[in-house]
Amino acid sequence: MSLRQFEYALAVAEQGSVTAAAEVLRVAQPSVSQQIRGLERDLGVELFSRTPTGLVPTVAGRSFLREAEIAVNAARRARATARAGADELVGELVVAVQMGLGARQLPGALSALRRRFPRLEVTVFEEPNPTELERLARGGVIDLALMAGPCEEGLYDGHHLGDEEFVVVLPAGHPALAADRVGLRELEREPWVRFDTASALDGVLVDVLRDNGLAPATVARVSQTATAVRWAVHGLGVTFVPASAVPPGHEHLVRPVSPAVSQPVVAAVRPGAGPAETALLEFLRQETWFKFGQSWVAPPSATSSAPVV
Repeated sequence: MSLRQFEYALAVAEQGSVTAAAEVLRVAQPSVSQQIRGLERDLGVELFSRTPTGLVPTVAGRSFLREAEIAVNAARRARATARAGADELVGELVVAVQMGLGARQLPGALSALRRRFPRLEVTVFEEPNPTELERLARGGVIDLALMAGPCEEGLYDGHHLGDEEFVVVLPAGHPALAADRVGLRELEREPWVRFDTASALDGVLVDVLRDNGLAPATVARVSQTATAVRWAVHGLGVTFVPASAVPPGHEHLVRPVSPAVSQPVVAAVRPGAGPAETALLEFLRQETWFKFGQSWVAPPSATSSAPVV
């Protein structure tokens, strides 16, 4: 068996056909077919079943492909590390971010990383579903992840970067904007713009509402923090997001809540991290991870301003 065979099998699984996989891999179709047949012969199992919609991995194939993905990703990182010189690094760095975290800090850190390693390719996944985030991590896909709370021991090393306070976003002219903080019980009658039920962000809100004995109406569910903020600003309802997820220009419509809600922000890095992960971690440490006391909100006099869109 060879790494090339692993890559071909993964491409076939992703594309659903040998023809499409060959196009993605930029090789001849017979070459892909030959490599898959040779791999199945070496393994002594059938990896794919032919269906009306294309090739689908068998039970044995799915088990094999999970391990093949880990092997291919490990080889990719090994190649990148081997090619790293004193001032140059090539290859790909895969970063996953729990939705809503690091919206202001990550771009600056990635820009600094880009300046240090201009040939490094960086892929960022904003992943709202903690289960999917864990699946990607276990599959060896992720090099560094930004997440709330601790990471699983042994799989990644956790580095506490700071704490992210959650804030409520209100429409212009809302009476609660006159206060420095908004009591959650004051918002009991407000409609809420919420997030997908499987997302970590909605999980935070569910816990907060339960802990305060609230069961408000949900007017809409969205998949991006910027959308939730825009809809709240235009009066559809109120929303609840990490402070750094509020886009510039909307700060005067934001207030921390009482009792305060915050989460630790952790950078989860694979043990034995390479130069790219190490550099990005250092740049993230240099960013400001706010509590709301380091306030960037406009004074209450700005509450009558029109929303910025």
